[in-house]
Amino acid sequence: MEQDVNKMIEEIVAKARVAQKEFEANFSQEQVDEIVRAIGKVVYDNAEELAKMAVEDSKMGVYEDKVAKNRGKAKIIWNSLKGKKSIGVIEENKETGILKVAKPKGVIAAIIPATNPVVTPMCNGMFALKGQNAIVISPSSRVGNLNKYVVRIFRQVLKEHGAPEDLFQIIEPTREATAALLKNADVVVATGGSSMVKAAYSSGKPAYGVGPGNVQTIVDRDINYEEAIPKIIAGRIFDNGIICSGEQSIFIPKEKYDEVIDVFKKNKVYYAETPEEVGKFAEAIFPGGGGMNRDVIGQSVQTVAKIAGVDVPEDTQMILLKARSLDHNEPLCKEKMCPVMISAAYDTFEDAVAYAQANLEWEGIGHSASLHSNSMDHIKYAGEHLSISRLVVNQTSSTGAGGSLYNGFSPTTTLGCGSWGNNSISENLNFTHLINISQIGLFNADAKVPTDEEIWG
Repeated sequence: MEQDVNKMIEEIVAKARVAQKEFEANFSQEQVDEIVRAIGKVVYDNAEELAKMAVEDSKMGVYEDKVAKNRGKAKIIWNSLKGKKSIGVIEENKETGILKVAKPKGVIAAIIPATNPVVTPMCNGMFALKGQNAIVISPSSRVGNLNKYVVRIFRQVLKEHGAPEDLFQIIEPTREATAALLKNADVVVATGGSSMVKAAYSSGKPAYGVGPGNVQTIVDRDINYEEAIPKIIAGRIFDNGIICSGEQSIFIPKEKYDEVIDVFKKNKVYYAETPEEVGKFAEAIFPGGGGMNRDVIGQSVQTVAKIAGVDVPEDTQMILLKARSLDHNEPLCKEKMCPVMISAAYDTFEDAVAYAQANLEWEGIGHSASLHSNSMDHIKYAGEHLSISRLVVNQTSSTGAGGSLYNGFSPTTTLGCGSWGNNSISENLNFTHLINISQIGLFNADAKVPTDEEIWG
């Protein structure tokens, strides 16, 4: 059986290699870019249908948010890629005499999570094709049929542009097939559970994986809470909380705590503060204090409350729990993939950063944090003292950390967590990670060579 799986994967990768060589040999930068654009545009144009299928297959998330995600990611990723050189000589530095030549890495294996079954294959595919690579995706069994449909759409795009359809392929969603794919591909991009990311890094091939999120949010004393709190709520509830960059905990100045809680309540947030009620939600989300309850992942506020045995108003859009503690014995300090946050008060800003760091060390280290502040000193302090790859300032983290039209983060669906999260990159994955660069060094006879005295002086 294992031999049959290995043989099947070897055949798929072999077809990908033939397609990739043809793509590299016969398609110009302009032709490649038109295909990459078309991959994004087909998701943008079919956002509603694909969102409906994603909700039905995964049983997670919010249809309207998935529509927005499909359109938004398609748009901003293409906007970030268009006009950028990715083939042949991509840079020429006359001062140093260095020319940089881009070359494909070959066949990219991409592990796709059930939480993002449309935009992740789209994003990885756009990055791979931008560098004239082929891509083979390994889907989650939960959304395997949807991923097959998505790949059929992408293959149709390739066909319409005269490109080899085998540039984009999919395998069956089994562990054996995935393991064989990782072994046979040239590069691995793993977006999903920690076990799959670990498998990617153990494959013996160059790999780009991500760690879990647990975004800590700090609100400073100098901001307009009426403006900031709705942004934070929007981040926590987006797609029912399954986004890894979604806000998880909020730290509030102690003298402003009641004021901020009132703003949450005005925005249809259910606030639980008694140990008994908070304990019910903790048990519902982390039964016995262990791993996350799969029955709450990506589910609505009403479903989570029902599992917890707590009555909440029908129009409630988020649940906010007063933290019982902020130590490693409190499971609520970890990532909660549902529309639930915890809150705590702080004295000094330095205290808030220390609380956030402690929670990150419990889970999510290296990923992201969120800060609402008008103090550049505080912004820099947080950036310097938190073990994170990105600090999202004065904006919604869940939709901002992965890049937006309003910040400079590279648009992506794969957010590296650096060595803190056992990842190879501490930035957002981009097409530049999926190309090799050959450097041409020209001899510069007119170079001004410093003397030893100038060098050591």
